[in-house]
Amino acid sequence: MTHHTAENDSRLLALISVTLIVLLIVSGIRPYDHATWALEVLPVFIALPVMWATYRRFPLSTLLYVCIFLHAVVLIVGGTYTYARVPFGFQLAEFFDLSRNPYDKIGHFFQGFAPALIAREILIRGAYVRGTRMLAFIVVCIVLAISATYEFVEWWVALALGQGADEFLGTQGDPWDTQSDMFLALIGAVTALLGFSRLQDRQIRRLRDPARTP
Repeated sequence: MTHHTAENDSRLLALISVTLIVLLIVSGIRPYDHATWALEVLPVFIALPVMWATYRRFPLSTLLYVCIFLHAVVLIVGGTYTYARVPFGFQLAEFFDLSRNPYDKIGHFFQGFAPALIAREILIRGAYVRGTRMLAFIVVCIVLAISATYEFVEWWVALALGQGADEFLGTQGDPWDTQSDMFLALIGAVTALLGFSRLQDRQIRRLRDPARTP
């Protein structure tokens, strides 16, 4: 990686980091429920130091940085209002004539979308998988494993907090909430693979050879 490429990567990561830190501070001042906010935005607190710790030896593609940023914003907004109370979700419910606030489904879509591209980039750059079909299969499996693990976490939180976990779970009385959450993550993963694989491949090639033209 050339000095110019490394400088661009650090600037992009710095911009993303500053923006997310500001959003975290603002959202954390008066969230609907502080415990729910902390649980929902915890992945952002984990992702930022990890990206900074690895960007010199393993800088991510621009696509990944943008996707991680968008996913983080979805988490922060959901943590601020709780997913069942996000205003944009009520607007969607009214527009599509839905019986519940669907904002949490946006979160689970991104829970499949961003991790799919992250897993794909790691697998490609590490040469861990051969063949595009096997790569896609492994990526989808990873996404579903992540989604299932998150549902386990929700279950454990519910057991630990009892009735106080309702805001974090955000099921809104839907008995099939867990299944639909995982299905949305699957849709997010498939959307990422079908829509952004070629763009990601081009950016990975430029990371390997910065002098290469698109």
